[in-house]
Amino acid sequence: MSGRALALQIPGRAPEHLLYEKAADSVPLRKQLQEERGIELVCPHRRGRKTRPTQDGRSVRQYKRRYKVERTHRWLHNFRRTIIRYETSMLRYTGWIHLACALITLRRL
Repeated sequence: MSGRALALQIPGRAPEHLLYEKAADSVPLRKQLQEERGIELVCPHRRGRKTRPTQDGRSVRQYKRRYKVERTHRWLHNFRRTIIRYETSMLRYTGWIHLACALITLRRL
């Protein structure tokens, strides 16, 4: 990891699980995250995996929630004011976010 990515972390707090894509399924990465940081990598196994699976189905169920979050972000990106923050005050910006969420909800009904 680069020094910039480490600087963005909250001191004293580390996530217990890292939800990631199937492309990150590698034994060395899993070992490095577990040993150095105490983080469990949760991602589906690749099809052509040579070693035995390291996870049962319970932890991979968390992976399903990841798509709900990404889908919601894509919906919010349909509104230009939520992508680029033009508003100078946080109150106005959250107002636009709430309006976008209300419009998304109305479209889904």
